[in-house]
Amino acid sequence: MTAPSEEAAARIREAVGELSPDRLTDPEALGKVLPIGEFLGPAALAYVAADDFRPVAPGELCVEQEPRGRAELDDVVRAADVKDADEAGLDEITSPTYVVRADGQAVAAAGYRGWPTRTAHLSVLTAPAWRGKGFARATGSAAVRHALDQNLLPQWRARLPASRRVAAGLGFSELGRRLSVELA
Repeated sequence: MTAPSEEAAARIREAVGELSPDRLTDPEALGKVLPIGEFLGPAALAYVAADDFRPVAPGELCVEQEPRGRAELDDVVRAADVKDADEAGLDEITSPTYVVRADGQAVAAAGYRGWPTRTAHLSVLTAPAWRGKGFARATGSAAVRHALDQNLLPQWRARLPASRRVAAGLGFSELGRRLSVELA
């Protein structure tokens, strides 16, 4: 667990001391011992090492590398549900952006944000009308390849079963769970 201050950390430690580890990522259980405002998750945390990575075959789908901050990514974000777009966090990536286009418009995008200890936290989003066509896997694969080439450890945070399946298809192994909460 992390907390924004020593005071908050002490308050959390005292409140969750009796909870089992698996209950620490259960919003209902946590809400019984802490005043929770907004929360994100719970979600599975998955990681992949270079030896386990199963990339999308070159040429399977055309994935283009774009510089960060391209305005056309707004098309992907606007097409998605606000909650999905916020969770994907494409606006926070520090890597190049990888996109798949349909009819000249970006319909899927991925990249990653560099985190401490050489972790690459992936962000992947596909416009709803284009889901189920392998676009998330293709753009995610390109972003993972870039992260591995930079000697980073790719991390995939997935709440939805479809996202978890994409990660598993790329060789990610789920190693933990995460719940982010804002104390009320």
